[in-house]
Amino acid sequence: MARAVLLPVALLLLCLALAGGADAERKPVGFYELKNKKGDFSIKVTNWGATLVSVLVPDCKGNMADVILGYDTLAEYVNGTASFGATVGRVANRIANSRFVLDGKPYRLFRNDGNNSIHGGHRGFSKVIWTVKEHVLDGDSPYITFFYHSFDGEQGFPGDLDLYVTYQLSSPYDLSIRMNATATTKATPVNLVNHGYWNLAGHGSGDVLRHELQILASRYTPLDATKIPTGQVAPVAGTIYDFLKPTPVGEHMEVVSGGGGGYDINFAVDGQQDALRQVARVEDPKSGRGMEVWANQPGVQLYTSNWLINEKGKGGKVYGQYGALCLETQAYPDAVNHPEFPSSIVRPGGQGYKHDMTIKFYY
Repeated sequence: MARAVLLPVALLLLCLALAGGADAERKPVGFYELKNKKGDFSIKVTNWGATLVSVLVPDCKGNMADVILGYDTLAEYVNGTASFGATVGRVANRIANSRFVLDGKPYRLFRNDGNNSIHGGHRGFSKVIWTVKEHVLDGDSPYITFFYHSFDGEQGFPGDLDLYVTYQLSSPYDLSIRMNATATTKATPVNLVNHGYWNLAGHGSGDVLRHELQILASRYTPLDATKIPTGQVAPVAGTIYDFLKPTPVGEHMEVVSGGGGGYDINFAVDGQQDALRQVARVEDPKSGRGMEVWANQPGVQLYTSNWLINEKGKGGKVYGQYGALCLETQAYPDAVNHPEFPSSIVRPGGQGYKHDMTIKFYY
Protein backbone atom coordinates (compact mmCIF):
# COMPACT_ATOMS: atom_id res chain seq x y z
CA MET A 1 0.00 0.00 0.00
CA ALA A 2 2.80 2.44 0.89
CA ARG A 3 4.49 1.95 -2.48
CA ALA A 4 1.21 2.50 -4.29
CA VAL A 5 1.01 5.93 -2.66
CA LEU A 6 4.68 6.89 -2.93
CA LEU A 7 5.09 6.09 -6.60
CA PRO A 8 2.73 8.78 -7.98
CA VAL A 9 4.07 11.29 -5.46
CA ALA A 10 7.62 10.55 -6.58
CA LEU A 11 6.62 11.01 -10.22
CA LEU A 12 4.89 14.28 -9.38
CA LEU A 13 7.97 15.56 -7.55
CA LEU A 14 10.22 14.62 -10.44
CA CYS A 15 7.98 16.52 -12.86
CA LEU A 16 7.99 19.55 -10.57
CA ALA A 17 11.76 19.40 -10.17
CA LEU A 18 12.16 19.47 -13.94
CA ALA A 19 9.48 22.09 -14.56
CA GLY A 20 11.96 24.97 -14.54
CA GLY A 21 13.59 23.81 -17.79
CA ALA A 22 15.34 20.96 -19.54
CA ASP A 23 18.56 21.45 -17.60
CA ALA A 24 16.89 22.00 -14.22
CA GLU A 25 18.54 20.30 -11.27
CA ARG A 26 16.91 17.14 -9.98
CA LYS A 27 16.30 17.84 -6.31
CA PRO A 28 15.60 15.05 -3.84
CA VAL A 29 12.93 15.78 -1.25
CA GLY A 30 13.36 14.81 2.37
CA PHE A 31 12.93 15.69 6.03
CA TYR A 32 15.75 17.25 8.06
CA GLU A 33 16.23 17.77 11.79
CA LEU A 34 17.93 20.42 13.91
CA LYS A 35 18.45 19.86 17.64
CA ASN A 36 20.10 21.82 20.45
CA LYS A 37 22.95 20.30 22.46
CA LYS A 38 20.76 19.71 25.50
CA GLY A 39 18.32 17.71 23.42
CA ASP A 40 15.18 19.43 24.71
CA PHE A 41 14.57 21.68 21.68
CA SER A 42 14.35 20.47 18.11
CA ILE A 43 12.67 21.12 14.78
CA LYS A 44 12.07 19.17 11.60
CA VAL A 45 11.81 20.77 8.17
CA THR A 46 11.40 19.65 4.59
CA ASN A 47 12.59 21.18 1.33
CA TRP A 48 9.09 20.70 -0.06
CA GLY A 49 7.94 24.30 0.28
CA ALA A 50 10.85 25.09 2.68
CA THR A 51 8.38 23.92 5.31
CA LEU A 52 8.59 23.83 9.10
CA VAL A 53 7.23 20.38 10.01
CA SER A 54 7.61 20.12 13.80
CA VAL A 55 8.81 22.13 16.82
CA LEU A 56 9.46 20.22 20.05
CA VAL A 57 9.77 22.34 23.22
CA PRO A 58 9.31 21.65 26.96
CA ASP A 59 6.73 23.07 29.33
CA CYS A 60 7.29 24.23 32.91
CA LYS A 61 7.40 20.59 34.12
CA GLY A 62 9.78 19.44 31.41
CA ASN A 63 7.07 17.72 29.38
CA MET A 64 7.82 17.86 25.66
CA ALA A 65 5.23 18.68 23.01
CA ASP A 66 5.18 19.43 19.31
CA VAL A 67 3.57 22.87 19.11
CA ILE A 68 3.07 23.28 15.36
CA LEU A 69 0.49 21.62 13.11
CA GLY A 70 1.62 19.48 10.20
CA TYR A 71 1.65 16.11 8.47
CA ASP A 72 3.61 12.87 8.79
CA THR A 73 4.29 12.21 5.11
CA LEU A 74 5.49 14.02 2.05
CA ALA A 75 2.37 12.91 0.15
CA GLU A 76 0.18 14.79 2.63
CA TYR A 77 2.21 17.97 2.18
CA VAL A 78 1.98 17.64 -1.61
CA ASN A 79 -1.79 17.22 -1.48
CA GLY A 80 -2.56 19.50 1.47
CA THR A 81 -4.15 22.92 1.06
CA ALA A 82 -3.57 24.52 4.48
CA SER A 83 0.11 25.48 3.86
CA PHE A 84 1.08 24.08 7.28
CA GLY A 85 4.46 25.60 8.21
CA ALA A 86 5.31 26.45 4.60
CA THR A 87 7.22 29.34 3.09
CA VAL A 88 4.51 31.18 1.18
CA GLY A 89 5.14 33.50 -1.80
CA ARG A 90 6.09 35.07 -4.21
CA VAL A 91 3.48 37.32 -2.62
CA ALA A 92 1.72 35.92 0.44
CA ASN A 93 -1.81 36.98 1.32
CA ARG A 94 -4.18 38.49 -1.25
CA ILE A 95 -3.76 40.62 -4.36
CA ALA A 96 -7.00 42.30 -5.45
CA ASN A 97 -8.53 41.10 -8.72
CA SER A 98 -5.34 39.10 -9.39
CA ARG A 99 -3.66 42.02 -11.08
CA PHE A 100 -1.37 44.99 -10.55
CA VAL A 101 0.53 47.62 -12.52
CA LEU A 102 4.26 48.03 -11.98
CA ASP A 103 6.37 50.66 -13.74
CA GLY A 104 3.49 51.28 -16.14
CA LYS A 105 3.07 47.63 -17.17
CA PRO A 106 0.01 45.59 -16.17
CA TYR A 107 0.39 42.04 -14.83
CA ARG A 108 -2.29 39.38 -14.42
CA LEU A 109 -1.99 36.57 -11.90
CA PHE A 110 -3.62 33.20 -11.34
CA ARG A 111 -7.00 33.53 -9.59
CA ASN A 112 -7.29 31.12 -6.67
CA ASP A 113 -9.40 33.05 -4.14
CA GLY A 114 -12.51 34.15 -5.96
CA ASN A 115 -11.36 36.98 -8.23
CA ASN A 116 -8.24 37.46 -6.12
CA SER A 117 -4.85 35.80 -6.03
CA ILE A 118 -3.66 34.42 -2.70
CA HIS A 119 -0.30 33.08 -1.48
CA GLY A 120 1.43 33.35 -4.84
CA GLY A 121 -1.13 31.49 -6.94
CA HIS A 122 -2.12 27.85 -7.32
CA ARG A 123 1.53 26.76 -7.32
CA GLY A 124 3.28 29.22 -5.07
CA PHE A 125 6.55 28.65 -3.23
CA SER A 126 4.83 26.30 -0.76
CA LYS A 127 4.27 23.84 -3.63
CA VAL A 128 7.76 23.67 -5.13
CA ILE A 129 10.97 21.80 -4.33
CA TRP A 130 13.75 23.85 -2.76
CA THR A 131 17.45 22.95 -2.88
CA VAL A 132 19.27 22.23 0.39
CA LYS A 133 22.28 24.57 0.28
CA GLU A 134 23.65 24.03 3.79
CA HIS A 135 22.77 21.74 6.69
CA VAL A 136 24.92 22.27 9.78
CA LEU A 137 24.09 19.94 12.66
CA ASP A 138 26.94 20.75 15.06
CA GLY A 139 27.68 23.73 17.29
CA ASP A 140 25.57 25.99 19.43
CA SER A 141 23.45 27.24 16.51
CA PRO A 142 22.62 24.45 14.05
CA TYR A 143 20.93 25.62 10.86
CA ILE A 144 19.68 24.65 7.42
CA THR A 145 19.41 26.86 4.33
CA PHE A 146 17.10 26.26 1.37
CA PHE A 147 17.37 27.88 -2.09
CA TYR A 148 14.83 28.38 -4.86
CA HIS A 149 15.06 30.17 -8.20
CA SER A 150 11.74 31.65 -9.31
CA PHE A 151 11.64 32.31 -13.04
CA ASP A 152 10.31 35.33 -14.89
CA GLY A 153 6.55 34.89 -15.39
CA GLU A 154 6.10 32.21 -12.72
CA GLN A 155 2.43 32.42 -11.67
CA GLY A 156 2.31 35.71 -13.60
CA PHE A 157 4.92 37.60 -11.58
CA PRO A 158 7.65 39.55 -13.38
CA GLY A 159 11.38 38.88 -13.24
CA ASP A 160 13.77 36.22 -12.03
CA LEU A 161 14.13 35.94 -8.27
CA ASP A 162 16.73 34.09 -6.18
CA LEU A 163 15.48 33.09 -2.73
CA TYR A 164 17.05 31.72 0.44
CA VAL A 165 15.30 30.56 3.61
CA THR A 166 17.32 29.64 6.71
CA TYR A 167 16.03 27.94 9.86
CA GLN A 168 18.39 28.19 12.85
CA LEU A 169 18.27 27.22 16.52
CA SER A 170 20.03 29.11 19.31
CA SER A 171 19.88 29.03 23.09
CA PRO A 172 17.92 28.78 25.12
CA TYR A 173 14.85 28.10 22.92
CA ASP A 174 15.07 30.52 19.99
CA LEU A 175 14.08 29.65 16.43
CA SER A 176 15.22 32.13 13.78
CA ILE A 177 13.76 32.15 10.27
CA ARG A 178 15.54 34.33 7.70
CA MET A 179 13.98 34.87 4.26
CA ASN A 180 16.00 36.71 1.60
CA ALA A 181 15.35 37.42 -2.06
CA THR A 182 17.25 39.14 -4.86
CA ALA A 183 15.60 40.35 -8.07
CA THR A 184 17.98 39.83 -11.00
CA THR A 185 16.10 40.97 -14.12
CA LYS A 186 12.96 43.00 -13.34
CA ALA A 187 11.27 44.80 -10.49
CA THR A 188 8.76 42.59 -8.69
CA PRO A 189 6.60 42.53 -5.57
CA VAL A 190 7.85 40.16 -2.84
CA ASN A 191 6.17 39.18 0.41
CA LEU A 192 7.42 35.93 1.92
CA VAL A 193 5.66 34.45 4.95
CA ASN A 194 6.20 31.49 7.23
CA HIS A 195 2.74 29.98 7.57
CA GLY A 196 3.18 28.21 10.90
CA TYR A 197 0.03 27.08 12.76
CA TRP A 198 0.80 27.28 16.49
CA ASN A 199 -0.84 25.52 19.43
CA LEU A 200 1.32 25.83 22.54
CA ALA A 201 -0.59 23.08 24.34
CA GLY A 202 0.56 20.73 21.57
CA HIS A 203 -0.73 20.09 18.07
CA GLY A 204 -4.11 18.38 18.05
CA SER A 205 -4.86 19.26 21.68
CA GLY A 206 -8.01 21.25 21.01
CA ASP A 207 -8.70 24.89 20.25
CA VAL A 208 -6.55 27.90 21.14
CA LEU A 209 -9.38 30.19 22.23
CA ARG A 210 -7.97 30.36 25.78
CA HIS A 211 -4.41 31.11 24.67
CA GLU A 212 -3.51 34.61 25.83
CA LEU A 213 -2.41 36.80 22.95
CA GLN A 214 -0.69 40.17 22.85
CA ILE A 215 -0.06 41.94 19.53
CA LEU A 216 2.10 45.06 19.72
CA ALA A 217 0.11 46.95 17.11
CA SER A 218 -2.07 49.97 17.80
CA ARG A 219 -3.47 49.96 14.23
CA TYR A 220 -4.82 47.47 11.71
CA THR A 221 -5.84 47.44 8.03
CA PRO A 222 -9.66 47.13 7.64
CA LEU A 223 -10.94 44.82 4.88
CA ASP A 224 -13.70 44.86 2.31
CA ALA A 225 -16.10 41.97 1.75
CA THR A 226 -13.49 40.01 -0.25
CA LYS A 227 -10.83 40.41 2.49
CA ILE A 228 -8.89 43.03 0.54
CA PRO A 229 -7.60 46.06 2.51
CA THR A 230 -9.61 49.22 1.95
CA GLY A 231 -6.48 51.39 2.14
CA GLN A 232 -7.27 52.63 5.64
CA VAL A 233 -4.96 52.07 8.60
CA ALA A 234 -7.31 52.36 11.58
CA PRO A 235 -6.77 52.33 15.36
CA VAL A 236 -7.52 49.08 17.19
CA ALA A 237 -8.83 50.97 20.24
CA GLY A 238 -12.47 50.11 20.91
CA THR A 239 -12.49 47.21 18.41
CA ILE A 240 -12.24 43.43 18.63
CA TYR A 241 -8.70 43.81 17.24
CA ASP A 242 -7.27 45.38 20.38
CA PHE A 243 -4.63 42.96 21.69
CA LEU A 244 -2.30 45.58 23.09
CA LYS A 245 -2.78 43.89 26.46
CA PRO A 246 -2.70 40.09 26.83
CA THR A 247 -6.20 38.85 26.00
CA PRO A 248 -7.66 35.35 25.47
CA VAL A 249 -7.88 34.74 21.72
CA GLY A 250 -11.59 33.94 21.84
CA GLU A 251 -12.68 36.69 24.24
CA HIS A 252 -14.04 39.08 21.61
CA MET A 253 -14.06 37.09 18.40
CA GLU A 254 -17.10 35.72 16.64
CA VAL A 255 -17.15 31.93 16.83
CA VAL A 256 -19.01 30.36 13.90
CA SER A 257 -19.17 26.59 13.52
CA GLY A 258 -17.92 25.40 10.13
CA GLY A 259 -15.93 28.51 9.31
CA GLY A 260 -16.73 32.16 8.75
CA GLY A 261 -15.88 33.47 12.21
CA GLY A 262 -12.58 34.18 13.85
CA TYR A 263 -9.70 36.44 12.86
CA ASP A 264 -8.02 36.78 9.48
CA ILE A 265 -6.60 40.28 9.35
CA ASN A 266 -3.37 42.29 9.17
CA PHE A 267 -2.07 44.46 12.01
CA ALA A 268 0.28 47.42 11.50
CA VAL A 269 3.12 46.63 13.91
CA ASP A 270 4.30 49.47 16.15
CA GLY A 271 7.91 50.60 16.16
CA GLN A 272 10.54 51.31 13.55
CA GLN A 273 9.97 49.54 10.26
CA ASP A 274 12.80 47.27 9.05
CA ALA A 275 14.03 46.95 12.64
CA LEU A 276 13.83 43.63 14.47
CA ARG A 277 11.26 44.25 17.20
CA GLN A 278 8.74 42.31 19.22
CA VAL A 279 5.54 41.76 17.29
CA ALA A 280 3.47 39.46 19.48
CA ARG A 281 3.40 37.23 22.54
CA VAL A 282 1.32 34.09 23.12
CA GLU A 283 0.89 31.96 26.26
CA ASP A 284 -0.97 28.73 26.93
CA PRO A 285 -2.23 29.02 30.53
CA LYS A 286 -2.50 25.24 31.00
CA SER A 287 1.01 24.14 30.00
CA GLY A 288 2.78 27.38 30.82
CA ARG A 289 4.43 27.47 27.40
CA GLY A 290 4.82 30.84 25.79
CA MET A 291 6.42 32.34 22.72
CA GLU A 292 7.44 35.79 21.59
CA VAL A 293 7.46 36.67 17.90
CA TRP A 294 10.06 39.19 16.71
CA ALA A 295 10.37 40.45 13.15
CA ASN A 296 11.42 43.33 10.92
CA GLN A 297 8.25 43.47 8.79
CA PRO A 298 5.60 46.23 8.88
CA GLY A 299 2.65 43.90 9.42
CA VAL A 300 1.48 40.66 10.98
CA GLN A 301 -1.53 38.57 9.94
CA LEU A 302 -3.55 36.96 12.71
CA TYR A 303 -5.40 33.89 11.46
CA THR A 304 -7.27 31.62 13.87
CA SER A 305 -7.68 28.53 11.64
CA ASN A 306 -11.27 29.45 10.91
CA TRP A 307 -11.60 27.00 8.02
CA LEU A 308 -9.62 24.13 9.50
CA ILE A 309 -12.21 21.36 9.65
CA ASN A 310 -11.38 17.76 10.65
CA GLU A 311 -7.94 17.77 9.01
CA LYS A 312 -5.91 14.63 9.74
CA GLY A 313 -2.47 15.65 10.94
CA LYS A 314 0.64 14.18 12.54
CA GLY A 315 0.38 11.07 14.67
CA GLY A 316 -3.28 10.52 13.79
CA LYS A 317 -4.34 13.77 15.44
CA VAL A 318 -7.37 15.51 13.93
CA TYR A 319 -7.18 19.28 13.68
CA GLY A 320 -10.41 21.16 14.15
CA GLN A 321 -11.62 24.72 13.77
CA TYR A 322 -9.63 27.22 15.89
CA GLY A 323 -7.11 24.45 16.58
CA ALA A 324 -4.18 26.82 16.08
CA LEU A 325 -3.30 30.43 15.40
CA CYS A 326 -1.01 31.90 12.77
CA LEU A 327 1.07 35.03 13.31
CA GLU A 328 2.41 35.72 9.83
CA THR A 329 4.87 38.62 9.84
CA GLN A 330 4.58 40.26 6.45
CA ALA A 331 4.16 43.26 4.18
CA TYR A 332 0.68 44.73 4.18
CA PRO A 333 -1.72 42.65 2.02
CA ASP A 334 -2.26 43.99 -1.51
CA ALA A 335 0.53 46.53 -0.96
CA VAL A 336 1.35 46.42 -4.68
CA ASN A 337 -2.04 48.07 -5.35
CA HIS A 338 -1.82 50.56 -2.47
CA PRO A 339 0.92 53.18 -2.90
CA GLU A 340 0.00 54.54 0.55
CA PHE A 341 1.20 51.27 2.14
CA PRO A 342 4.88 50.44 2.79
CA SER A 343 6.33 49.27 -0.52
CA SER A 344 6.78 45.55 -1.25
CA ILE A 345 8.73 46.12 -4.51
CA VAL A 346 12.20 44.63 -4.94
CA ARG A 347 14.39 45.91 -7.77
CA PRO A 348 17.49 44.57 -9.49
CA GLY A 349 20.60 46.23 -8.10
CA GLY A 350 18.73 47.32 -4.99
CA GLN A 351 19.15 46.17 -1.43
CA GLY A 352 16.99 43.11 -1.97
CA TYR A 353 14.32 41.59 0.25
CA LYS A 354 15.20 40.76 3.85
CA HIS A 355 12.67 39.23 6.23
CA ASP A 356 14.06 38.27 9.64
CA MET A 357 11.94 36.71 12.34
CA THR A 358 12.75 35.05 15.66
CA ILE A 359 10.40 32.94 17.75
CA LYS A 360 11.48 32.83 21.38
CA PHE A 361 9.90 30.03 23.39
CA TYR A 362 9.75 30.14 27.17
CA TYR A 363 8.00 28.46 30.11
